[in-house]
Amino acid sequence: MFALSPMSSTSLSGMRVAQASLDASAHNIANLATPGFRRAGVVVADSVPGGATASPTQATQATQARHAMETDMVDQLMAKNLFLANLAVFKTGDQMLGTLLDTRR
Repeated sequence: MFALSPMSSTSLSGMRVAQASLDASAHNIANLATPGFRRAGVVVADSVPGGATASPTQATQATQARHAMETDMVDQLMAKNLFLANLAVFKTGDQMLGTLLDTRR
């Protein structure tokens, strides 16, 4: 079985949180005009030994059609940047590990 380094595991969990946030905001935008629509969201929690987890949530009441679409667009931009930042950390960790393995030969 392959085990991820702590840095890779933490950045991967950040990418998963970002994906869950993107999914929730995309759901909200796509269903804006749907009768009885209830907004989706994500609750982020710290994970042991490191990183984060995302749990989907849904509003308890239907949302009016004209809610803050701007909020969902900003949420998408933030989630995209969170994903890209964690991807950069993941790639850097992979490169560092490769360099360490190359010097051991």
